[in-house]
Amino acid sequence: MSSLILPDWPLPAGVKACSTTRHGGVSLPPYDSLNLGAHVGDEEQAVKRNRERLVIAAGLPQMPVWLEQVHGTRVVTLTGQAPADLRADAVYSNEPGQVCAVMTADCLPVLFCSQHGDEVAAAHAGWRGLCHGVLEQTVAAFSAAPGQISAWLGPAIGPQQFEVGPEVRAAFMAEDAEA
Repeated sequence: MSSLILPDWPLPAGVKACSTTRHGGVSLPPYDSLNLGAHVGDEEQAVKRNRERLVIAAGLPQMPVWLEQVHGTRVVTLTGQAPADLRADAVYSNEPGQVCAVMTADCLPVLFCSQHGDEVAAAHAGWRGLCHGVLEQTVAAFSAAPGQISAWLGPAIGPQQFEVGPEVRAAFMAEDAEA
């Protein structure tokens, strides 16, 4: 794999974090090349090989649990047992060796870590999830106080490529008129 984006933040020992780009995988166009999503129509074996490449390149202790992201606010907690329901947009764990991961294209990935590294999380933050509180729900999963949690905002679409329409503003205003 040719490119991982490594967050520039003070991670405690034993905690790893990264974001991927499209480069360094085996998927053919239009998925080229490091497609990690099994839900977009890519060849199943290519996605499997790309996911294996990620684990090796990032030095992950195990394969991530891949969520069925729905642009909501639900947070799944990883305990070592496979969660029964993977429909969620954030994942949290306080168990050593668990890998919290989300997939994004245009949406914002947000990685979280407690000051001591004993709690970690990842959130998929599209505008609907942001509006309805996916980040707040993710922080609420932590036993650490919010002031003891660091967050890293990963790569996402910017204002030059995405125009926020009046319906988006209206949704945020309906949630919080002070927004």
